[in-house]
Amino acid sequence: MATFVLIHGGGGSAWDWHLLAPELAGRGHEVVVPELPIGDDTAGFAEFRETVVKAIGDRSDLVVVGQSYGAFTAPLIADRLPVRLIVLLTPMVPKPGERPSEWWDNTGYRGTEGLTEQEQFFDGVPAEVVAEAAAHVRQQVSAEWNEPWPLAAWPAVPTKVLIARDDRFFPAEFQRRVAADRLGVVPDEIDGCHAVTLSHPRQLAEQLTAYLRH
Repeated sequence: MATFVLIHGGGGSAWDWHLLAPELAGRGHEVVVPELPIGDDTAGFAEFRETVVKAIGDRSDLVVVGQSYGAFTAPLIADRLPVRLIVLLTPMVPKPGERPSEWWDNTGYRGTEGLTEQEQFFDGVPAEVVAEAAAHVRQQVSAEWNEPWPLAAWPAVPTKVLIARDDRFFPAEFQRRVAADRLGVVPDEIDGCHAVTLSHPRQLAEQLTAYLRH
């Protein structure tokens, strides 16, 4: 049994994982879903890391999954605890010393002009889930946006990049290039949109648990 530590993205919450968590638990794994202190304007990367470490407690065999902006936090856990695997899901892959505010220009991100919010994030998500999502968006005012990413190098932990083929916010071609440039890896791909945790939770659970067998 592994412990999956699920770290939400920007403006997100534990709710973002509410369809995936039971899929993982049903496969015999423990699930930890921390809420990052994104509403605290004094909270930075140190506070994000401590929030996750505290939520993990004494659990072991950790698989840390960082979705989108959560990819800035996921590797920080391996700096404090033994981590079996890091999975970056539809991620913003950071590099040492980079401020999140700089990531967009540094990666050559071109934006999503002309797309609605639903098309960017929720394409293919059931309508009732999209309607519920609005109630769980949180304002992100935390301080890490302008803090240099604190690790001097990527952790010496096996790392997977998993992207969604139908992601219109971070298109697959863009994600492949960033993963190659920053980690030297070829991403794995599954069906789904940027919010793949909501569009394809079962397929995502199957892919995540498959990593444990390799």
